[in-house]
Amino acid sequence: MEKVDGLNKSFYKIVLYLLKIITYLIAFIYLLNTTLSYFCIDAPILSLLGGLSILPTIYILLTSFAFKFCIYHRIPLYYIILSDCIAYYDIYYSIPISASTLFSINLIIAGICLFIILYLKLNHETKLNKTNIKRP
Repeated sequence: MEKVDGLNKSFYKIVLYLLKIITYLIAFIYLLNTTLSYFCIDAPILSLLGGLSILPTIYILLTSFAFKFCIYHRIPLYYIILSDCIAYYDIYYSIPISASTLFSINLIIAGICLFIILYLKLNHETKLNKTNIKRP
């Protein structure tokens, strides 16, 4: 089997696939943790599984650029960064809005990110289909 910088090709493909989906998984865990917290359900396992600090976030972002991932693979990471920024700002400076408003803002941001991901993905697929059409 062909080697790619010391890795076999199938392992390399698996790692790339996992790097692409891990941002979606972490973003889902963030949204689930936010939702459960709003309803006063403490689930520390979610923070353990999907919580990120600044350095791993930067690493994942840089890795996505290094492997030339499409923008729709980075948007969940941007959601994570924005969610963390809002949470940290609220912790240290106390945003003067109710918990339900803050929760609504978080859901709106998640919805906008999901809409952008779907739009970009469908737009990308449409362009691919148009370029692959063979004309007589």
